Amino acid sequence: MINVRLEAYKIIVKVISKNIFSDKLLQQMTKKLNQSGGRSPLLYVLVKGVVKMQINLEYVSAQYTDPKKFSNTDMKIKILLYLGLYQLMYCDNIPQHASVNETVAIAKKLFGKKIANFINAVLRKYLRSNKIVYPEDKLERMSVQYSFPKAMIERWIEYWGVEDTEKLCNYYNEAPNLHIRINTCATDKNRLMQYLLRRDIIVVESEASENFLITDQAREVLNEVSFTEGYYSIQDVSAALVVELFDPQNNESILDLFAAPGGKATYISELMHNTGEVTAVDKSPNKIKKLKRAAERLKITNMKLHVNDCFKFGPIVPAYDRVLLDVPCSGWGVFQKKAELRWQKNQDMSELIKLQRKALEQGAKFVRPGGILVYSTCTLNEEENESQIERFLRRNKDFSLLDARQDIPAEFSEKKYLKTLPFKHNMDGAFAAKLKKNNGSSK
Repeated sequence: MINVRLEAYKIIVKVISKNIFSDKLLQQMTKKLNQSGGRSPLLYVLVKGVVKMQINLEYVSAQYTDPKKFSNTDMKIKILLYLGLYQLMYCDNIPQHASVNETVAIAKKLFGKKIANFINAVLRKYLRSNKIVYPEDKLERMSVQYSFPKAMIERWIEYWGVEDTEKLCNYYNEAPNLHIRINTCATDKNRLMQYLLRRDIIVVESEASENFLITDQAREVLNEVSFTEGYYSIQDVSAALVVELFDPQNNESILDLFAAPGGKATYISELMHNTGEVTAVDKSPNKIKKLKRAAERLKITNMKLHVNDCFKFGPIVPAYDRVLLDVPCSGWGVFQKKAELRWQKNQDMSELIKLQRKALEQGAKFVRPGGILVYSTCTLNEEENESQIERFLRRNKDFSLLDARQDIPAEFSEKKYLKTLPFKHNMDGAFAAKLKKNNGSSK
């Protein structure tokens, strides 16, 4: 039998020490666990949770050890202590004795009796006291309590104030619900809801989009044969609102640059009822393969896939009715689902902003006169959002900003832009601007 906690520990060590994403490693181990009858949900909870809460776990660990000595402790031993503490602090459904004993057993196996005794002593000391004293300084407290870089907390407070920043942090540290996008080409909302109910899967209707349902039964939904047969997709409703703002029409010619993994592209095709043509471009062959599989599962027939650098795709002709630019971004809006993004150790913000500017200029060249350009991100950072659009409009007088409220509910709009805030709307953070190219311009 595979030891789930041990495998979770190995993945966490790789993710933290190499600054990589956990998703591929989790998928590989989940296959092995499913084949052996292991508990894959526990694997996800432990890996995502420890990676997400590492500043908090470091702080708490230091409180129950000698802080100076602990700062010099081998990272692999620290991570094992994080794993044990995370279970005690955040996993109410795991018995405390199991959390301690299983962690100590791993320590003994990997590091010997001395380290096992150290881990055991710290975990039991925490259980006896179960009290954490956080710093008095506001920024320090929020950084260690919610496990975010201090500079990020500081920026958020500038945007939204302390109270809403605490709500945002709490939201990001909760387990996400699953958003189900109904494939309206294959079924309708009532039929799908009744079907899932017969399978003991409880769903509620989304208030943001009529084509969405919400559930907390992720495993059951993903293992359903109706998913395999293409009756629905998994997509956060914030991303769907971007497509609804885009408002593709039957028989139009659509270009989706940066298309993979394809959630927005496939929703565009569904809203067009497989008419017209959706050209989806992405430079990653593996991501395009995933998009191809998704299109086949959903029985999409109006999509053309291109493995190409979006900045080299051509010929550049202003012939598309609508162009979607879902650009690479800092990902501030998806921290609930992508635990590793909050650390962003490899991210060069200035280079990212340059790339986004270049993408806007490139994408605009493909829009026909009278056509539509939508720029979107999954970040809350105004430098990547409003500032980019304002700069683009100053430099491109043949484009004008349309009011998002024409296409989406007003509550998801701010200053003509689509803007979703997790602490306010209970979904991922997203931004989008809808621009129209003036008639008679062929620039």
